[in-house]
Amino acid sequence: MRLEGWHIVIIVVLAILLFGAPKLPGLARSVGQSLRIFKSEVRQLKDEDGPSAPATDPVTGAVIPPVVPAAGTPQASAPVPPAGVPHPRA
Repeated sequence: MRLEGWHIVIIVVLAILLFGAPKLPGLARSVGQSLRIFKSEVRQLKDEDGPSAPATDPVTGAVIPPVVPAAGTPQASAPVPPAGVPHPRA
């Protein structure tokens, strides 16, 4: 929704009717202070984050070949659970 000129005029007239002319300068002042505080807090958060340093060990996406056991070494078909721990299929 785009605000057009007549929308702004209606908002201003409603503000004058609701708050009264004497209260409008104080209202505008408090809105300005609130915006100033908000902007300074956002700026402070951006300054605290700063530029992100690159990771010390970046992921390169290299493919690692599978480990092939040497000839004559037995292969375990499944890991053996520690003693006292029931097998999940039992």
